[in-house]
Amino acid sequence: MFSRWIPPIKYNSLILGPRRVGKTTLLKNQFPDFDYVTLDDFDFLQLAKTDPKSLMNQTSNKLIIDEIQRHPELTITVKKYLDEKQKIFLLTGSNALKLLDQNADTLAARIQIYHLPTCCWGEELGPPTHRIFFDEVPSLKLKEAQRLLDEAMEFGGFPELVTLKEQKEKYELLKKYRDTYFLRDLTQMVNIENTEGLLALLMFIGKAICSEFEISKLGKEIGLSTPTIKKYLNVLYYSDLIFKLYGYQFGPAKRFIKSGKYYFADNGILTSMKIKLSEGQILENFVLSEIEKRRKIGFYEANELYFYKSVSGAEIDLILELSDEVYAIEIKSSKVIDRRDAKHLFSFSLQSDKHLRKFVLYCGTEYGEIEGVRFIPIASIFRGQ
Repeated sequence: MFSRWIPPIKYNSLILGPRRVGKTTLLKNQFPDFDYVTLDDFDFLQLAKTDPKSLMNQTSNKLIIDEIQRHPELTITVKKYLDEKQKIFLLTGSNALKLLDQNADTLAARIQIYHLPTCCWGEELGPPTHRIFFDEVPSLKLKEAQRLLDEAMEFGGFPELVTLKEQKEKYELLKKYRDTYFLRDLTQMVNIENTEGLLALLMFIGKAICSEFEISKLGKEIGLSTPTIKKYLNVLYYSDLIFKLYGYQFGPAKRFIKSGKYYFADNGILTSMKIKLSEGQILENFVLSEIEKRRKIGFYEANELYFYKSVSGAEIDLILELSDEVYAIEIKSSKVIDRRDAKHLFSFSLQSDKHLRKFVLYCGTEYGEIEGVRFIPIASIFRGQ
């Protein structure tokens, strides 16, 4: 297993991330002296439910508990042993919905939370080699990355998948993931009976990429009630299969209640669902998911990702708000630097004192600048941070 870009894990931590991203492998490799139990094992799950103290007494004072979301109440026992300093814990979870909802107070100030997404583009080849928004990648390296872009957009970055050589094997693996981890395990984990409804929602999210998501208009189309749609969206969101862009044009108090845009956390999920999308949608999902992965592992200190839409309807694909500056970013399929691709950025300004940087990520291989807008090849995302 290759090294991941996530920061070194500290004791007493919870690693969150979707299925098959390598959470267990990461912990076992970094902490080989820890005992290991997984709640995917029926016997361990039953013991956790009926006699959690016995589970603790049968293991050493250093313990990995895998898939703890299968019995979130176990965190109460974890808290007790942490407070009494009897054990050191490393926990993993594939769905944060119950863990961070019912047990937030239990875990607060006791457990450090990390997020492990699928691999960033090029992560399997070694550590990052440059900063995407500040460093210029040599032309030969850009052209090499450009040749790999189509395959990256098609298959995504699940660790097991990026090590495969044959496309047929990659398609077969994604199909397996879809039928098991994306659908069956998810429905069992949170007691979803309507698998067809969940699949219909996934299909709708795919087709709605690049567009604002109106829950109120969705019910009639896929045959689900508004409360059910919200429940399923939460399940997908907290399973790290989708993520949301909030409207930056709204005030901070309104951003989280207004409609937003949903994207898939990895393009491999899109491919597994066989959703027919335009090249622009596939490209936008890929670029945004790559930036979201880097945000989750700590390369960008931003709480969320945003999009912007003016009163007149002019949109900017991504607003990345950092502590002291803001990046306004457009994503374009153009292969040459074109002033028209930056037209919405020229008129965009902030109502704050933060420094504003403007970028166009495009499909060419040259760097450039027009009136303060920096043009950056999408190929620079490869092995970039």
